[in-house]
Formats: sequence, C-alpha cells, structure tokens
Amino acid sequence: MSTHLKLYNTATRTVADFKPLTFGKVGIYLCGATVQAPPHIGHVRSGVNFDILRRWLSASGYEVTFIRNVTDIDDKILHKARHEDIPWWEVAQKYERAFTEAYRALNVLPPTYEPRATGHITQMIELMQILIDNGSAYAPGNGDVYLDVRHLTSYLTLSNQKLDDLQSAEDVDLTYKRDPRDFALWKAAKPGDPSWPTPWGAGRPGWHLECSAMAHAYLGESFDIHGGGLDLIFPHHENEIAQSTSAGWGFANIWMHNAWVTASGEKMSKSLGNSLQVHEILKSFRGIELRWYLGSAHYRSMVEFSFEALTESSVNFRRIEGFLKRATDLLGEVPTGVIPQGFADAMNDDLAVPTALAVIAEIMRIGNTSLGAGNTVEVKSAAAQIRGALSILGCDPFDPIFVGNSDAGAEVLDGLVALALEQRAAARARKDFAAADSIRDQLVELGVVIEDTAQGTRWSIG
Repeated sequence: MSTHLKLYNTATRTVADFKPLTFGKVGIYLCGATVQAPPHIGHVRSGVNFDILRRWLSASGYEVTFIRNVTDIDDKILHKARHEDIPWWEVAQKYERAFTEAYRALNVLPPTYEPRATGHITQMIELMQILIDNGSAYAPGNGDVYLDVRHLTSYLTLSNQKLDDLQSAEDVDLTYKRDPRDFALWKAAKPGDPSWPTPWGAGRPGWHLECSAMAHAYLGESFDIHGGGLDLIFPHHENEIAQSTSAGWGFANIWMHNAWVTASGEKMSKSLGNSLQVHEILKSFRGIELRWYLGSAHYRSMVEFSFEALTESSVNFRRIEGFLKRATDLLGEVPTGVIPQGFADAMNDDLAVPTALAVIAEIMRIGNTSLGAGNTVEVKSAAAQIRGALSILGCDPFDPIFVGNSDAGAEVLDGLVALALEQRAAARARKDFAAADSIRDQLVELGVVIEDTAQGTRWSIG
C-alpha cells in the first residue's frame, strides 16, 4: 500500500506530505464530546471523519494510537444538572452513554483510550504548576488560575488573529485578571458546584486545560495530529497551544479540522434549535446509511443537511449493497481486503472521499456489466475492490456490526416496493398494461430495478 499521504494542516494552510514523528507510528488526539445532551449529527460528523482517517492510516501500515476525550465537567453540564434536578455526574454519564451508542451505531471504532477530564485533575495541577513556575500563569489568590497571554511569545497563530483585535466580554471582572483576554486554567469553587483541591484553592478545571493535560498524558510532549471541528480553532485549540507550548511542549505537529453540518445555512447547534439527534434519525435510516451520508463529503467541506439529501444518499448506497448482494448470490462469498489503486490515490490526497466514491462507482459499473455477462472473475474482482474500499469508509455491509442490526429504513422500503408491485400485478391481471408500465417506470426512476422471472417478480436497488 502506498503511504504517500498528504494532509491539510490548518496551522500552515497548506497540503503537505505526512511525516510521522516516529517511523511507522501515529499519535492522534481528537477533541471528543462535552456530554451535556444527546448527540446530533453535527457532533458525530467529527467522529466519522477522523475514523476514516484512522482506518486509512492503519490500512497504510501505521500503528495508530487514537485518543478521544470526554469533557465530563463543564458549565453546560452543571446547567443541565440544575435544569433536570439530578447530580452533574449523572448528567455526564447519561449523555456519555448516548454518545457511545451513537458512535457504535455508525461503526466509529472505539478509541485506543477515552480519558475523562475528571480523571486527570492531577495532571492538570502539574501543568498549572509548570506554567506558574515559569511565569506564564498566575494565581491571584481567589482560587482562580489564569494564563497570562501577554507573557506568550506567540499567540493566535492557528486562527491568524491579533491579540489586540480580540474583544473582551463586557462583564469581564478585572479585579483579579491582569488582562481581560487572560483565560482561566482553573475556576474557583462556587457554592453547590463540584470542586477539587489544589495548592491555589478548591475549584474545577477550565475547558482548555483539560485537553492539554490529557493529550500530554497519553501522547507525550509532541504528537502527530490534533483534530476537531472548525468551531474549536478559536478559542479552544488556540488556548491549548498557548498552554502546552508555554510549558515547553512541542504539542501537535498537524492540526486538522472538519467542517460543520449546517441546516438552513447555519451551523447545527442546540442554540439554533435545529439539532437533529442521532437516535431520532436512526429510527428511519440505518446507521450505515447515515455514516455513508456524513462521510461522503470531503471532511473540509460543509454538509448542508436535508432529509431529501439523506434519502438520496441512502438510495445510492443501496445500489452498492444491491451489487454486492447479487455478487454474493453468484459467487457464494465475496472476498475483501483489496484496495483499488484509484481509491488509494484519492485517499492519499488529503482524504479526497468524493473522488474515491467516483472510483467505487466506476468499479461497480464494470461489475454490473460483468454480472450481466456471467463473468465471475470480473464480478469477484469488482466486489472485492468495492468491499475493500467500503471497509476504509466504515461502510462494508458485511461488517458484523451491521449484519443483523434492525433496519427500519429497509423495512419501510421493502413494504413500499411490495405494495407497488402488488398494484402492478393487479393492473396486469386486469390487462391495464398502461398502469402497470407506469408503476414500473416510477420505480425505475427511484432506482428500483424490476425483473420479471418464471419464479415471480424480483427487485433490487440498481
């Protein structure tokens, strides 16, 4: 397998050859969920995109250490706990499980390790001590700890902003801050909120501190790739860089960011009221279809969500499934593990999935022609290549995680097609051939292939 992988680095705004820090090994840190609500498809797109990266790196021969954290203490979690009148840790655990179920339904591989913020307070205290000792941070005596942004030799290099251009919050309290733009590493305890003891007072960690400490704990002072959504570039990733480099760590060599899922042109979020929760969508579509939809666009391209687009994507995927099913019927078994060269070339070009899908479509065209000709050798070759490519995309329908899963969408489709075929048969029985042909033509327009045989009418997604 070729390993001439090129990736886009947000820090340099360029696509360049990927060169791991350690030969044959890759360390990845992905900002995971803040577990204060059920996941919507905007949340899980990141999981799908970086799962494809991970799978491609593994297929290319790398040993991948993949860390995806859980933020289980946060202002939003505390707010939700008060709103639901349950303990904060119960909120965190409930929604962490919801994320785990969503990742599993979409065949996102479990991370090598999934650290929780609350399990790494010791590492956070150690990092703050380093920063205070070298003058990069300060504890004003009220229990807070702040990073002194004016002390930094560089800041905002990821987002290309200027410090003096940043607007401070109107209600910022300068009683303890040296500069309104200084950000909290540690927040002093408030009555009723959870807290942990530190040399500077009881409190809880700031969001940015958590990821720096956890990435360092599992990947060391320097690692290959840090990932997350575009919305994390500022302030979260900027502040991670500020903390980590101030501690003398090299931190991430490459920064990768996936684009948003939008609805009506706006970033999908609870605040906009347009969230689409994964568990609701999975009542009508299979996990493999939702994954195919989210993974089909380039990871740096926006996905404008609509149910019409998801339905069209699902029908397209069912065509691929249909070919593999017919190939299996012919061959008895379809091998896997063969990666088409064109697919590999596309993936090595900054994970150009849309180009890779065009390669799959062309192979399937050849495979369908070979099926019609009864050419088992060509059918086997095409099916093996398609399965190999789908395994990288996490969408192999023969993957055990998908086999036997409930398929509400398939049941609905089966029922609708069966009903249409019954109406067509009734029209033919009364010799209304115009109506029968009209039903057939409408099914064909929807991608349903009808085949009349001596054993009865058969259909497939063609």
